[in-house]
Amino acid sequence: MFPSRPFDARLVTTRRLTPSVRELVFERTDGAPFQFDPGQWVNLVLPLPGGEIKRAYSIASAPVAGSPRFELAITQVEGGPGSQYLHAMKEGETLRAIGPQGLFTRGKDVAAPSLFIATGTGLTPFRSMIQAALTAGDTAPLWLLFGARYEEDILYGDELTRWAAAHPHVRHEVTLSKATNGWTGRRGYVQHHASELVRDLRALGGGADPHVYICGLDRMVGSVKDLLRNELALPRKHVHTERYD
Repeated sequence: MFPSRPFDARLVTTRRLTPSVRELVFERTDGAPFQFDPGQWVNLVLPLPGGEIKRAYSIASAPVAGSPRFELAITQVEGGPGSQYLHAMKEGETLRAIGPQGLFTRGKDVAAPSLFIATGTGLTPFRSMIQAALTAGDTAPLWLLFGARYEEDILYGDELTRWAAAHPHVRHEVTLSKATNGWTGRRGYVQHHASELVRDLRALGGGADPHVYICGLDRMVGSVKDLLRNELALPRKHVHTERYD
């Protein structure tokens, strides 16, 4: 683990990922490398008129040796002062950050298959984990189950589809709870599909239990966790969770 320290960060570039999610690429203003483990998060200190507030965001990019940059994906929440401030930031503006922080990481020596289950921006730590694993030459199965309401809400869809096409051990599954008639993928909530994928990974691994990482809102995380533990008897040490609320 790397020590968590305050630093100033400059907004370098932004882009719209979905109608409600904006990607922000920051870099340390001192040019020093920003070192973190995939899955960790940073606190942003936001100077609002009523006083400073802190908001925590998982890092969406994988660590790059010597790089001062890191990427975040921020959902614009109606009436949310933190997300409103960040969505209004202009390139070149700076703010205070504290990090890295968090223990929701995937060990570099994990040889067992991994299933990542996310909704919304809960995908961001998994993008970091998968990208880092691919860069390191990891060949263990890396399967992602992502849930959204509509097709327009799919985060990093093109990128993840390319990764899956280029790497046979990577699988990208999307399920939509409000899919249109033209949608050909999975339907419903992630809870409806988690058991199937865990069983498939067990069969692929000769009966070995996969590691399952779950990130999103508390209700989803709790529901999937209970399903894995009670229905599939997945060992406690193989279930890893991070909640956003």
